Amino acid sequence: MSGTTYSVAELEARIGAIFRGVGMNGVQAGAMARVLTAGERDHCKSHGVYRIEGTLRTVKAGKVNPQAMPVLAPDDGSALVRVDAQGGFANAAFELALPALAARADKLGMAAMVINDCTHLAALWPEVEAVTAHGLAAMVMCPSYATVAPTGGTEPLLGTNPFAFGWPRADADPYVFDFATSVAARGEVELHRRAGKELPEGWALDAEGRPTTDPEAALAGAMLPFGGHKGSAISTMIELLSGIMIGDLTSPEVLDYLGSTTLAPRHGELILAFSPRAFARGRDGDPFARAEVLFGAILGQGARLPSQRRFRARAEAAAQGITLSAGEVAMLDRFLEQGLAAV
Repeated sequence: MSGTTYSVAELEARIGAIFRGVGMNGVQAGAMARVLTAGERDHCKSHGVYRIEGTLRTVKAGKVNPQAMPVLAPDDGSALVRVDAQGGFANAAFELALPALAARADKLGMAAMVINDCTHLAALWPEVEAVTAHGLAAMVMCPSYATVAPTGGTEPLLGTNPFAFGWPRADADPYVFDFATSVAARGEVELHRRAGKELPEGWALDAEGRPTTDPEAALAGAMLPFGGHKGSAISTMIELLSGIMIGDLTSPEVLDYLGSTTLAPRHGELILAFSPRAFARGRDGDPFARAEVLFGAILGQGARLPSQRRFRARAEAAAQGITLSAGEVAMLDRFLEQGLAAV
């Protein structure tokens, strides 16, 4: 049986209908539908419709507030934009606070959005790109739950702790990267398990702390940081900045709260925005023009910029739609018909 092709708008509406059907309000359902559709649109299967099941399971377990209305703190004149997610998903809180973040960064040269008490299971690049659309550079980071062993360790302690960066470009897609500080996102391990495929060597340890290529053993054990001690150090930095510094949960505390890695992690998130023109003021050269020289030199060597494949996939989706497999379509149908009973 063949799959089905949806337009971006059609798939977003279908996912949104699933979420509204299980009691999520329009703010929460809309934000989550947009970000998961973006995953499929950009050919990132680990952050697309695959994440719907975890979203529903987290709602069913009562570990996220499906009716949350995020609250933006009043402007206190500082560079901090604070938003309380009220126990809902981070994406809805981010969408609410983005205009304030952009305005504050334009005024002060830089600003930081702090999201507290949120659940986050989606990709970070949609948030980074939303900031670069305002002509600002951006960094985004958050912890997860403890599934990664620090370099030299054997037990889960750190999260996959994603980190993303974006630089705006006037006549081209922004320069964007978004990666887990583990060797691979945990969703990639789960996709290997579902497909019956072994993991590459160097991705994970089993429950006894031994290297493994078995995804089942990896999910019961620990993943590894990318780049050895370098990835481990960056992951620890993310725990400090987007967990401890903002007064929210670290990855071990998230796991204690949830009691399971089958639910979406609840923690905080930190988004930093910078005005290149403000930082470069008084210095020679336009920062955006100088960046283009650097990008051109990279491409001139035959290298590629990160996210180029995603942007090509996005253009294809806009022109040809998003094709889901028959199994994925059946999954959407089941979630729409059965709601929380399906998980």
